[in-house]
Amino acid sequence: MKVKAIGLLASIMTLCACGSGQMQQEQVQQYPVIQVNKSSIELQESYSATMKGRQDVEIYPQVSGTISKLCVKEGEQVKKGQPLFVIDQVPYQAALRVATANVRAAEAQVETARLDYDSKQMLFDEEVISEYDLLQAKNALAIAKAGLEQVKAQEINARNDLSYTEVKSPANGVVGTLPYRTGALVGPSMLQPLTIISDTEQMYIYFSMTENDIRGLIRQYGTPDEVIKSLPAITLRLNDGTEYEQKGCIETISGIINPQTGTVSIRCVFPNEKRLLFSGGIGNIVLPQQETDAIVIPQSATYEIQDKIFVYKVIDGKAVASEIVVAKQNDGKHYIVRDGLTVGDKIISEGVGLVQDGAEVSIKE
Repeated sequence: MKVKAIGLLASIMTLCACGSGQMQQEQVQQYPVIQVNKSSIELQESYSATMKGRQDVEIYPQVSGTISKLCVKEGEQVKKGQPLFVIDQVPYQAALRVATANVRAAEAQVETARLDYDSKQMLFDEEVISEYDLLQAKNALAIAKAGLEQVKAQEINARNDLSYTEVKSPANGVVGTLPYRTGALVGPSMLQPLTIISDTEQMYIYFSMTENDIRGLIRQYGTPDEVIKSLPAITLRLNDGTEYEQKGCIETISGIINPQTGTVSIRCVFPNEKRLLFSGGIGNIVLPQQETDAIVIPQSATYEIQDKIFVYKVIDGKAVASEIVVAKQNDGKHYIVRDGLTVGDKIISEGVGLVQDGAEVSIKE
C-alpha cells in the first residue's frame, strides 16, 4: 500500500511539474522584431496656401464723365491695350479743339512779335529808335513765345484727357466684375474701381512656414537661395481635395518673420494656361522633404502615453519600454526618430498594445 501511495504521489508531482512548465512556456509570447537601421525617406508636408494672380490691377478712370460704351464682358480674357470702357468724349473733343485753336492764335502772336522785333532791330541799327524801344520789342517776343508754350501744354493736357476717355487694359488678364454700366457717372475720385484685371497666366501661391521649419531647410541646403534651387517641384492640392495637374516651384522666401505668427512668407509660381486657378482661391502646398541617413521605424511599432511616444526594445529576451523623440513630419505610416534609438537596437514591430513592460518575449521568425 505504501509503495502504491508513493507511486501515485510521484505521478501527481510529475503532472504538476509538466503543467507548470507548459504554463511558463505559454507566458513567453512571440512577437515580430525589427533591427533599427538608417535609411532615406521622402516626406510630404502640407501648408495652407492662398492664390493670387501675377498682378491684379484695379482700373480707375482718369477723367470724369458718363460711360458711353462698355467694350468687354465679365470674365473675358483681354490683351494689354485693349479698350475696356469709353467715357463720353464730346466735352473732351471740344476742349481739344479750343486748345488747338489757342495754339494757332499764340503762334500768330509770336510771328507778329517777331516781325515787330526784326523791324525795330533794323531801325535801331540805323539809329532811328532808342535801345529802350528795341528791348520792348524783344520782351514782347519773349512773352509771345512763353504764351505759345503755355497753350501748347494745355493742348497736350486736352489731348491726354481725350485719350483717357478710352479706358484700356494695362496688362493681359481676365476681366473681373463690372459694377458700372453704360450711362453711369464715373470719375477719378470714385471709391470702387471700374473693374479689376487679373493677370492669371501665372499664379502666385503664398504660404507660410514656421521659423524652425525654415531654419531646418536652411541648415539642410545652406542658404535660402540654395533652398529655392535645391527643392524639387512642389504640388498644389486644390480646395476640393484634387491635385493640380501641373507642378510649381518656390520663387521667393521672405527675409522677414511675422512677429505675430512667427512665420515666414513664401511665394510659389504655378503655370495657369487653362485658367483652372482663380485669384483669391485657397488650397494646400505639398512640399516634399528628403531625409537621408535617418532612423525610420513604422508607427505600428510605437504607442503613445500623455503625448509621449514609446517603443519596446528587446533586451536579453525581455520587452523594455523606451521613450523616443520623433520628428514632427511624417507620412502617416513611419516616424523619423531623432532620439532614443541607435542603429542595431531591436524593437517589437507589431502588437505593442499587448506587451507588458519587462515581459519575456521571443522573436517571431
